Amino acid sequence: MTVSRDTISEMAQLARLRLSEGELAALTERFSAILKLFEQLQAAPVQGLEPMANPLDARQRLRPDRIGEDNQRALLQAVAPAVENGLYLVPRVLE
Repeated sequence: MTVSRDTISEMAQLARLRLSEGELAALTERFSAILKLFEQLQAAPVQGLEPMANPLDARQRLRPDRIGEDNQRALLQAVAPAVENGLYLVPRVLE
């Protein structure tokens, strides 16, 4: 499958790109080459193959779920002007 110069010109216009004649010719060749690669991929025999999420079949290592720091709430709230039941008290902003 190839792409025409008119199609590339129309796509450039829609993307608000100004292309010179040389750029237009180069892009036409590039797009045609990309579409040929897709045709090759479409021709690959894939019947009976399961889709893969990762071509390397990598598995994520999971770390153990454990607490890494001690609770420092009292230390952090010691500098607050007003605290109640572990919560910071602030002045009312809206009535």
